[in-house]
Amino acid sequence: MFVRQMTTVALTDSERAVLRIVQTNLPDSLTPYANIAAETGLTEAEVLDLLKRLKKSGTIRRFGASINHQKTSWSHNAMVAWKVDEANADYCGALAAENDRVSHVYYRPSPAEDWPYTLYTMVHGRSEAECLGVVESLVHDTPLREYTILNSLKELKKTSMMYF
Repeated sequence: MFVRQMTTVALTDSERAVLRIVQTNLPDSLTPYANIAAETGLTEAEVLDLLKRLKKSGTIRRFGASINHQKTSWSHNAMVAWKVDEANADYCGALAAENDRVSHVYYRPSPAEDWPYTLYTMVHGRSEAECLGVVESLVHDTPLREYTILNSLKELKKTSMMYF
C-alpha cells in the first residue's frame, strides 16, 4: 500500500488504526476486513468504505498483495519483457495473466528508443527450464512473440513505508 503525505487529510483514531494494520500484512483469515473491524471498533462496512474512500481520493495510491514466491515453492523467477503495441496490450496482458505461473502483468512503455519492450510478465517456476517452458507456452498460445528475459539475480528488500 502506498499512502500520500497525510497532512491535509483529517483521520480519526479508528481510521488511523485501520491504516496502521493495512500498511503491513492483512490478517491471515477468510474475513480480514471483519478482523480489522473487530480490532479497531469499526464495522466491516466502515473499514471497506474507508479504504475505498481513501483510494478514490488519492490518499492511498495503491492497495494490493505482495507475493513472496519462495514461500509458494517457486525457486526461480524471471521478468519477461514483450514487444506489444498499445492497441494490443490489454488483450495480450489478459491472455498472459491466465497462465498460472504468471503473477504480474503490466504495460509500461519506455521513452528509451533502444528499449522496445512495453508489456512485462513475472514468470515463476521451480527451475530456469520451467520458466522457459512458460515463456514458450505464452509464445505458442498467445499473440506474444518478441521478448527478452530478465532473470532475477537476487531479491531486494521489499518493504512499504510505515506511516503510523
